[in-house]
Amino acid sequence: MSRADNVRPAGPRRRGPFGGPPGMMPGEKATDFKGAMKKLALHLSAYKFRLLAVLVFSIASTVFLIVGPKILGRATDVLAEGIMSKITGFGAGIDFKKIGQILLSLVGLYFVSALFSYVQGWIMTGVSMKITYNLRNEIARKINRLPLSYYDKTTHGEVLSRVTNDIDTLSHTLNQSLSQIITSTATFVGIIVMMFSISWLMTLISLIIIPLSAITVMLLVKKSQKYFAAQQEFLGHINGHIEETYGGHQVVKAFNGEQAAVERFGELNGKLYNSAWKSQFLSGLMMPIMSFISNLGYVAVCILGGWLVIKGRIKIGGIQAFMQYVRQLTQPVGQIANISNILQSTAAAAERVFEFLAEPEKEPDRPLVRINTDDRVPDTDTLVPIKGSVQFAHVSFGYIPGKTVIKDFSAIISPGQRVAIVGPTGAGKTTIVKLLMRFYDVDSGAILIDGYNIRDFDRQELRSLFGIVLQDTWLYNGTIKDNIRYGRLDATDEEVVAAAKAAQADHFIRTLPDGYEMVINEEADNISEGQKQLLTIARAILADPKILILDEATSSVDTRTELQIRKAMDNLMAGRTSFVITHRLSTIRNADLILCMDNGDIVEQGTHNELLARNGFYAKLYYSQFENPQSA
Repeated sequence: MSRADNVRPAGPRRRGPFGGPPGMMPGEKATDFKGAMKKLALHLSAYKFRLLAVLVFSIASTVFLIVGPKILGRATDVLAEGIMSKITGFGAGIDFKKIGQILLSLVGLYFVSALFSYVQGWIMTGVSMKITYNLRNEIARKINRLPLSYYDKTTHGEVLSRVTNDIDTLSHTLNQSLSQIITSTATFVGIIVMMFSISWLMTLISLIIIPLSAITVMLLVKKSQKYFAAQQEFLGHINGHIEETYGGHQVVKAFNGEQAAVERFGELNGKLYNSAWKSQFLSGLMMPIMSFISNLGYVAVCILGGWLVIKGRIKIGGIQAFMQYVRQLTQPVGQIANISNILQSTAAAAERVFEFLAEPEKEPDRPLVRINTDDRVPDTDTLVPIKGSVQFAHVSFGYIPGKTVIKDFSAIISPGQRVAIVGPTGAGKTTIVKLLMRFYDVDSGAILIDGYNIRDFDRQELRSLFGIVLQDTWLYNGTIKDNIRYGRLDATDEEVVAAAKAAQADHFIRTLPDGYEMVINEEADNISEGQKQLLTIARAILADPKILILDEATSSVDTRTELQIRKAMDNLMAGRTSFVITHRLSTIRNADLILCMDNGDIVEQGTHNELLARNGFYAKLYYSQFENPQSA
């Protein structure tokens, strides 16, 4: 295996704000409805036999339910005939036995219908939950496979929305709307068939209400659409305003911004009120208007039915059954109209989810070299121990193509050297760290560790070589002990305490309630910034890395604590290759090598005394931190 020659160029379920499915605003549409639904259908195809069973049970349940009114009409006919026989004196009177048999058969039909409905609901719930479970898992795995450049251009809230709101929308549709589409369609067709079986003339009169209802729904939806969109827009503005105001309430209070915040909230709330009132009012008109149209048809059918009974062309039981069917006819029409709108939102949610899953992933690892972490295993050409030498060989890099941040960066660091990287803000210091840990790959040139190109290592193995303490501390909701142990998950409690002592954190931890068992809250604001920094340093100490990276690691601690940490750092960095990024140049006087960066280039390098003697870039940067240069 080549070494130095191996340099190659880089190549709790939530609902929507007004009761609807969460995540999507009413009427939001997918840019490619067919494409999104086709991809969703591919996920559903894995459960085609279960979906077929849902179809069969839904239709069967609907059929049994629809037949009910006609059977009930037969009971009415028997009752009417019995009454007429009593009045005329001919016949045996009311046949209660026959009526009882009819009613018992009706109860049996409704029971079977309910049973079939339960079975299809149980199957459909299992399918929808399984699909959403798989999609969430795919998204979770995808999050870890995406390059960091994706998160540079995408907000965390946007990614979170894919996992929560969009998946919830799909779950809601699959669990309820899909089976409702089948049921509503079967109900509508079944009712029409049963109505024609009773009277074709009355059926034609009844069907006139369908286009009237459809036109009414279309007009109301078209009118209310813009108000629903405005409602969601202003709801988003209010949520953003509240999050900003209460997230930074201390700053708001410090600058007496309470009144301005309240006035801004009132303005947004007023706009939300106006749009929400109009959208809800127009949406609320739909059912009364449809009921009115339905009642008009109902009256027409009653008049025509009475005339047909007088003519002897239909029985009273048939009229009763027909009236029930007319009452039920508008219900599936309204449901289908509502579902069509929900499907648009579902397609938009599906499109966003599948868009995310189709994002290009980071280049897969093809490790040519493995790190030997077990002294008992002999070294080979592909299994090597790491001592900690680092070489930057003509490295160039830019976050955006055509905009180079690091330009032809070259440096050689020997094992155990303490390297300080200094320079003004935006010079590219932190970018060097990101490249070293392969958060990003270089555009040209190469970075080598012990002569091996870092692109020949597995990313996880490579990153296990590093211990890192960043300026922005990261702690999670858990105990202090667990947060320190994050550096090495198999560490014992004794090792955790020893790391805390080395980081000068043990004393303050023991003064806290519950000590090492104290739980850090979700915002990690129940300890100070300096204390958080100490815990992250303890975490790095516990990891016992070959290479140490300190990016403004002491920026949040006071001078006295910094002196204590510096002693611990001296012990920690002994024998390890260390990169120290800092603006406090007084803390790096003892560095073995100082790299001065400006605009992505190394403009000077050397020791503290050598660079001061040159009286160049570093000297100006160093002396600018002192009011009187002679005091330095």
